[in-house]
Amino acid sequence: MVTTAQAMKVKAGYKLTEVGVIPEDWKATPLIGLAAIQHGYGFQSQYFKPFGKYRLTTPGHFYETGGFRDMGEKQKFYEGPLPEGYLLSEGDLIVAMTEQADGLLGSAAIVPISNTYLHNQRLGKVKVLSPNLSTGFLYRVFNSNSYRTKVRETAVGTKVKHTSPSKLLNIPIPLPPSKAEQEAISTVLSDTDALIECLENLIAKKRAIKQATMQQLLTGKVRLPGFSGGWKTTKLGDIGICLRGVSYNGDNDLSLYDTNNTIRLLRSNNIQNTHIIKSDLQFVTSARVSIQQVLQENDILICMANGSKELVGKAGIFRVDDHYSYTFGAFMGCFRTNWVAHPGFVFFLFQTNRYRNYIANLLAGSSINNLKPSDIESINFPFPKFEEQQAIAIVLSDMDAEITALERKRDKVRALKQGMMQELLTGKTRLL
Repeated sequence: MVTTAQAMKVKAGYKLTEVGVIPEDWKATPLIGLAAIQHGYGFQSQYFKPFGKYRLTTPGHFYETGGFRDMGEKQKFYEGPLPEGYLLSEGDLIVAMTEQADGLLGSAAIVPISNTYLHNQRLGKVKVLSPNLSTGFLYRVFNSNSYRTKVRETAVGTKVKHTSPSKLLNIPIPLPPSKAEQEAISTVLSDTDALIECLENLIAKKRAIKQATMQQLLTGKVRLPGFSGGWKTTKLGDIGICLRGVSYNGDNDLSLYDTNNTIRLLRSNNIQNTHIIKSDLQFVTSARVSIQQVLQENDILICMANGSKELVGKAGIFRVDDHYSYTFGAFMGCFRTNWVAHPGFVFFLFQTNRYRNYIANLLAGSSINNLKPSDIESINFPFPKFEEQQAIAIVLSDMDAEITALERKRDKVRALKQGMMQELLTGKTRLL
C-alpha cells in the first residue's frame, strides 16, 4: 500500500506502485491474461543418446543472469517418440522453473534455432496472448533483478526450489503503454548484449592465439629474433623450491579483519584464471607463519589440494603491491625460483598442456586430490638461457595484458548494462 508520505516524494510524471516508481502512463500489472506458460514434457531417459537430431533442453541451457547457453560436449540428445507441440522454434521464450544450480530459478532464454531443441519438463514455454506485449521486453523483465527476487520469494521446496506458471504469471511487472516502447527497450539491451558477445568472442580468440604462441615459444619450436643455441631439460627442483602453506587452527588462528598480529592469507579461491584475486581474504595469526612462508614478488602460488581434480595445480603469480604482507594456506604451495630461472617464464610453463597432463597423471586413480611439494619439483621442462626466458615471458605477458584489458572492458559493459536495465525497465529513462 502506498502511503501519502511516500507518494509526496515521487517526482512529477511518475507514480509509486507495488513494483516501485514508474511513469504515470505505465502499468504495474501481473501477466495473467497477457501471457500463458506451458509446462514441458517428461522425455524418457531410455531414449537419451550421445548424438542425434533432437537436443534435450534442460535448466543447464540457461545462464544465471539469463540467456541461452550452448552445452557443447555435455549436450544430451533424444531419439524416441516425439509428442506434438514439444519441439521448440527459434525465438521461443523459455524459463527455468527448477533451480538445478544456484541462481538458475526463473532464468529466461530465447531459443536460437528451430526444430532441434525439445520443450522438456522443468521448463516453461511462454506464449504472449496480448498484441500489445513484446516477447523481447518480457524476456528482459524475466531476467531483471526485481522479478527474479520475486520468483525466489514465491518458490517452494527445501533442497531444490521450484516455481510454477501460475506463480510466475502472478508476479506484477512494470509495463510501458505501447509495444513500440517495449521493443525499443528490448533493442537497446540486445545491442548491448551483442557488444558483450563481440568482446567475449575477441577474448576467446586472443586466448587461443596466446595458447598457440605458448606452445611454440615454450618448447623452442619458434625462436625469438636474436636467440639461438640448445635448450636443457631441467627439473623444477633444480631451478627453485616448492614450499607448503601455513597450517593453522581455524577457531584460534583466523580473523576476519587485519590486526597488528595477523598476515593476509591467500587460499585456492584467491586464484582465478591465473590471476591473484584479493577478494574474500582471511587473516592468520603471524606466529603461525615462518619467514619463508611470507610471499615475495613473483612467487608462483599453486593449488595443491581441492575437491575437484580440475582445480588442483592451478597457479597464479604473486604481483601484489599494496604494502601488506601475505602468506598462503595449508592446501596451497608456493614455487620460488632461483637466479637461473625467470619466474615469468616458469609461470607460463604452469599454463601449458604438458603441466596439466602431468598433474592429471599424478592424480589418476586416486581418490585424494593432493599434491606434494616434491611432485612439483619433479616436473621436467626444457629451459633456454635466462635472457631468452625473459624475452619469452615479456611477449606472453604483453598478450596477457591485452586480454586483461579486454576483460575489463567487457566487465565494464556488463555493469553498464545492469544500470541500463534498472533505468529502462522502470521508466526512469524513456526512449519514446
